[in-house]
Amino acid sequence: MAPTAAAPAPSTAERVRSACVHAEQAVLALPGADPTPVSVHFLRQCGDVVIAVPNDSAAVYAASTAITGAPAVLELTDHAPLPLREPVRALVWLRGWIRGVPARAQRTLVSAVAEEHPHPGLLDIGHTATLLRLVLNSAVVADSSGAESVCVDELRLADPDPFCGMESAWLQHLDADHADVVAQLARHLPAKLRHGRIHPLAIDRYGLTLRIEGIDGDHDFRLPFAAPAEDIEALGRAVRTLAGCPFLNGLRRG
Repeated sequence: MAPTAAAPAPSTAERVRSACVHAEQAVLALPGADPTPVSVHFLRQCGDVVIAVPNDSAAVYAASTAITGAPAVLELTDHAPLPLREPVRALVWLRGWIRGVPARAQRTLVSAVAEEHPHPGLLDIGHTATLLRLVLNSAVVADSSGAESVCVDELRLADPDPFCGMESAWLQHLDADHADVVAQLARHLPAKLRHGRIHPLAIDRYGLTLRIEGIDGDHDFRLPFAAPAEDIEALGRAVRTLAGCPFLNGLRRG
């Protein structure tokens, strides 16, 4: 009997890209120094990460004194947008070399980042924060299914999930206003996982993941779509089809 083909899912590089978009908490670790809080982080298409750190941090000193850059690891935490018992969905570790950005180039780089990632922390650059670059040589993402590494070349070619920007609002809406849909989705769970509190944990173009908070711990279970969703309408139909309501176009706010 031929093995069953695995359901389509985001590549490891896509998962890293999406987690970087979602992550609001980030710290930079350097050898022999306390972790440095990172107020802004942006993984560029070229494969390096632009970060903002306090002016008086060890990272700024290390970047200014090392000729070829200082070794460092950026840890990013992706939290679920719902009040779950265990809020962390994924961790990403980006390893590479910290390098300074010449003063004359800082504003140009800030403007380029702001076009794609208009974070308010960018306004602190040149005042209380300094812009640095992390030139990557490896990346690892870990979640409830385990840890996987990805090479920088794959990261350069990957994009975040196309629904990444609206995922939080979708999950909050589904959890708060569509308990009936969540209950229908839960019918796909193995019998042993149907007891406990069930929440939508993640959604992407390939499927939806449920978090089951049971008395024996937390469990995540992925429900793949029949086909990847190409737009918002298709995403809504895919969720409704999984829930057994294919005649409805999607989840909409009243």
